[in-house]
Amino acid sequence: MWDSPMHLLIVAIVILVLFGGRKIPELMRGLGEGVRGFKEGMSGAQAQSTPPPPPAAAPAEKPTEEKKS
Repeated sequence: MWDSPMHLLIVAIVILVLFGGRKIPELMRGLGEGVRGFKEGMSGAQAQSTPPPPPAAAPAEKPTEEKKS
């Protein structure tokens, strides 16, 4: 697909023109955070192969005494 380094240079110039020099670091940072989050999610999914423990039961409330007048 990429026959020569000239193709990569042309693509890089087009990206620079479209997004501008200031936006590219922000885009790369966002891409890195997305990849990092994906990897963490995948490792968390493997760690959660066992079912989670059931939630603890709420303590029972004391019955209130009604005063009769």
